[in-house]
Amino acid sequence: MKRTILLAFIALFAAIGGFLIWQIWNGGQTARAPQTSSGTALIGGPFSLTDHRGQPVTEAQLQGKYTLIYFGYSFCPDICPTELQVIGAALDQLQLQAPDKSSKLQAFFITVDPERDTQAVLADYVPHFHPKLVGLTGSTEEIAAAARAYRIYYAKVDPEAGAPADYYFMDHANLIYLMGPDGGFLTHFSYGVDANALTHRLIAEIN
Repeated sequence: MKRTILLAFIALFAAIGGFLIWQIWNGGQTARAPQTSSGTALIGGPFSLTDHRGQPVTEAQLQGKYTLIYFGYSFCPDICPTELQVIGAALDQLQLQAPDKSSKLQAFFITVDPERDTQAVLADYVPHFHPKLVGLTGSTEEIAAAARAYRIYYAKVDPEAGAPADYYFMDHANLIYLMGPDGGFLTHFSYGVDANALTHRLIAEIN
């Protein structure tokens, strides 16, 4: 009886060992059905802001146009102006390479620093990058609502000791969004994308 039980355990361990060896030889993977996922990124939504010309702008302005959206601020020393220069250059290239698609595209620069980026400040700042670029500002609450809709992180960095109270920087996400003519999210471009790459993708995305 004991001998029978012992042989049974040996057979069981042998079977387990054989299975483990088989898995190793087959990459440790068992057969399974392919998995797919689908869904829409939860980026975008209602907002109510004011452009650098003093006109109200809401999410309704996204309807019927492709839209580039970038969140930043005018006091930014390097990253924001670099990204805005890329957007401006891409807008110029798109106009030259695909004018029919250029007419379907608009671009918004939404400040994350409404305390300093008033309408007047943006009116002076934004045209340096491209005449098609529209600067958007609003109250602290309105900017916060827009940032939440677009899943944009931002935070005020306290000024260094001895610096003026208004000499501060803003920490924020650096993403350029492309929204479709229905106002829905299409894709995003991370910091470092150049004008050529951005233009190429815009030509591919705009119908």
